[in-house]
Amino acid sequence: MTLLSILLAALASFALGAAWYMALAKPWMAASGVKLGEDGRPLNSGSPTPYLVSFVAMLIIATAMRYFFGLAGIDTGIGGLIGGLGIGALFIAPWITLNTGYSDRPWSLAVIDGGYAALGCAAMGLVLGLF
Repeated sequence: MTLLSILLAALASFALGAAWYMALAKPWMAASGVKLGEDGRPLNSGSPTPYLVSFVAMLIIATAMRYFFGLAGIDTGIGGLIGGLGIGALFIAPWITLNTGYSDRPWSLAVIDGGYAALGCAAMGLVLGLF
């Protein structure tokens, strides 16, 4: 059940990320400085590599969260949701903000990416807490 919960948590966060970045595609592309083709889409949009790398990252995060939730005794959906939100909002989002500041990118990028970190970890935590 542990492996299934990790996989489902990673999928939940990945799906949320797809919806998040589709909804915020234009401001994210402007803030990130990603290179665009003539069609207005990122030049690497046809490559599976970013999606594979991000899904592997989701698996790593879900595995770590499962481990730490076990140590903390988090075993309910609401506990997982709050724990995941805390991890995303209090650990990952500030680190993203730090990187954004040093790379002299627009602060809106930190808000978009940090927002996804918080919500994506919350979704991941919810799933882990339920299973």
